[in-house]
Amino acid sequence: MPARNEAATVGEVVRGVREALGCDVLVVDDAGDDGTAEVARAAGAEVLVLPLGLGAWGATQTGIRYALRQGYGGVVTLDADGQHLPSSLPSLFEEQARSDADVVIGTCIERLSGPKRVAWHYLRVLTGLRLSDFTSGLRLYNRRALARLASPEASLLDFQDVGVLMLLAREGRTIAEVPTPMRARSNGHSRVFASWWVVLRYMINTTVLCLARLDAGRRAPVAGEARR
Repeated sequence: MPARNEAATVGEVVRGVREALGCDVLVVDDAGDDGTAEVARAAGAEVLVLPLGLGAWGATQTGIRYALRQGYGGVVTLDADGQHLPSSLPSLFEEQARSDADVVIGTCIERLSGPKRVAWHYLRVLTGLRLSDFTSGLRLYNRRALARLASPEASLLDFQDVGVLMLLAREGRTIAEVPTPMRARSNGHSRVFASWWVVLRYMINTTVLCLARLDAGRRAPVAGEARR
C-alpha cells in the first residue's frame, strides 16, 4: 500500500484489509510528513519509510521487491486514501482462481468521468489491451507478475497503469478484471489527474510509451487463454 500523507485514512484501510483477508499488510510511506507511518504501525501494518519521494509507482515497486525477498507468493495493491473497500478484496482472489490470471484488476466503471472514458477508449485502440480501466490501483499480482515488476526496466515507469500492463503483456502474462465498488475520495486529490497540465503530460507520455511498444498489447493473452 503506497501512502503519502494519508494519516487520516491509512489506519482504517489497514485494519479493514487485515479483517477481510487476515494477511500481512505493508505500507510504504513515500517520504510523507504527517505521521502516516506511525498511524499505519499502530493499526498493525509493517511500514517502510522512503527517505525521498518516489511517487505511487516507485513506492509500490518498493513493496513488491520487499514481498519477493520475503518469499510471498502474491501481492494485493490498493490505495491508502479509503477509496478501495477492503471487503471487496476477496473477489480478486475468486477471479484469479476462476481465470488463472497473473493480474486481476478491481475496476469501478461508474467512477469514470466522460473525459476518462474517452481517454480509455483511445488507449484501448492504441495498445490493444482490452481493459475497461487502466489506472485502478486495486490489483492482485501473482509471483510471476511480481518478478517482472521488480525488474530495473519497470523502475523506469511513472505510474501503475498502462506501462505496467504493457510490460506484463509483452511477457505473455494474463490480465483479468473484476467489478468492485469504490468510495469517493474523502480528502486530497488524484495525483495522476491533479490538473489539466498533469493530464496532458500523462497522455503525451503514455502515447509515446504505447507507440514505442505498440505490438505488446496486441500480443497479450486474455485470462483463460493458453499461456505461451
